[in-house]
Amino acid sequence: MENSLVPFKSYSLRYSNNAKAVASLKAIVFNIGNLILALRIENVYKVLSQTPVYGSGLNRVGIAHVGDREVTIIDLNQQLFNSNTGAVAQANYLVVAQNTAGELFGIPVAVVPALKQLALSNIRVLPESYRDSDLLGIASHVCQISEKETTLTVFLLDVDRIPESR
Repeated sequence: MENSLVPFKSYSLRYSNNAKAVASLKAIVFNIGNLILALRIENVYKVLSQTPVYGSGLNRVGIAHVGDREVTIIDLNQQLFNSNTGAVAQANYLVVAQNTAGELFGIPVAVVPALKQLALSNIRVLPESYRDSDLLGIASHVCQISEKETTLTVFLLDVDRIPESR
């Protein structure tokens, strides 16, 4: 699989304190369970708060009204952890993203997502063998970022695999 991170609108150069250019990718970062996930900024349609989600609650999907459109809501907490803890009902925010076919889908999250610059040098492609055999196959890349005194592992989601995985 080719590392197809560049060129995108979210690709930019930022300068560190010693004035060296660092190529980076803008992404919305959020937690689902014990995982840290991210979506490229150009795939994010909008982030909403307190959006009602309708559906039976028996499976991983629901529906929400976003403006004049109906958006499929995908409960990644239930999908990834096989947990039916009512995470959608407890979600305070909805990350609405768009895949390359133009379909909108939403991911409920408990805490407001953060906009982060991910250094391209820290982003690695996930092997196809992993993607084909793990529920986290909805991720295409992985990135390690240093924050405070810890290193975080962030999985960059593939917007074309998320709606298919329902």
